[in-house]
Amino acid sequence: MEVVKITPRGYCHGVVKAINIARESGRGLSGPVYALGQLVHNQHVLDDLAGQGVQLIDGDDRLAILDRVESGTVIFSAHGVSPAVRARAIAKGLHWIDATCPDVIRTHDLARDVVAGGHFIIYVGKKGHPEPEGVRGEVPSDRFVLVENADDVASLDVRHDKIAILTQTTISIWDTEEVVARILERYPSAVVHNEICRATQDRQEAAVASAAQCDVVIVVGDRRSSNSRRLVEVVRRRAGTPAYLVDNASELDPTWFAGAMRVGVTSGASTPSEVTRAVIRALESVPAPVA
Repeated sequence: MEVVKITPRGYCHGVVKAINIARESGRGLSGPVYALGQLVHNQHVLDDLAGQGVQLIDGDDRLAILDRVESGTVIFSAHGVSPAVRARAIAKGLHWIDATCPDVIRTHDLARDVVAGGHFIIYVGKKGHPEPEGVRGEVPSDRFVLVENADDVASLDVRHDKIAILTQTTISIWDTEEVVARILERYPSAVVHNEICRATQDRQEAAVASAAQCDVVIVVGDRRSSNSRRLVEVVRRRAGTPAYLVDNASELDPTWFAGAMRVGVTSGASTPSEVTRAVIRALESVPAPVA
């Protein structure tokens, strides 16, 4: 069976930055070092960092889990945190290190700027994901609303003359276009800011383009990774190709490849290269179907 190695795939620059910061902190600081929430959404990475002295404290509420830290250093994840979390860390006398992705930092800056300019923010993102929560904390609560899908848009009741549309950096470019179009139907004068990061767009576009020439696509990534799940979704919906998410080679199901001649492989932005390579080797050992 032919294996198509879809590129680009794997680590993005924001994840590389966060991992390097955490590794250096685990080796170089005295006292306990904590990752405040999952530094990146991949258990292989978190396990590696734990072996280097970085302890994970996890939960949906960053302020609540920060209260479990009494001393030492906290690392803010690549997804970003609200100013309230940073202020709480300072008030507790903790040393803190910011591993926020540069693309997320730009979205935080933009959110503050558009609100300062008198806009209300309609933010397109995933409910319960840490990135929207970080952006939400940058602006007054009465100037921000989160929408995830068309149903959320239908229930909006925004009564502001100036509206800005911002987006989570890691969601589907096509799903976002659909939601933004619905928002503009209701609020035609809204100003659109596409904040989806280039790495996310490139990986999604490459996966869809390659999937059109494949019988099956495998996405290697953690199930908590928003961008990994989106890769599966866009391949299925945009290319019509069967696609499956696996954490590692042991999760490959032989029944997925019955009669398949070509299988594409890509991976989420927080997936280690060695994990993806192991999946590729396992697929390359699968014999091609008999014609």
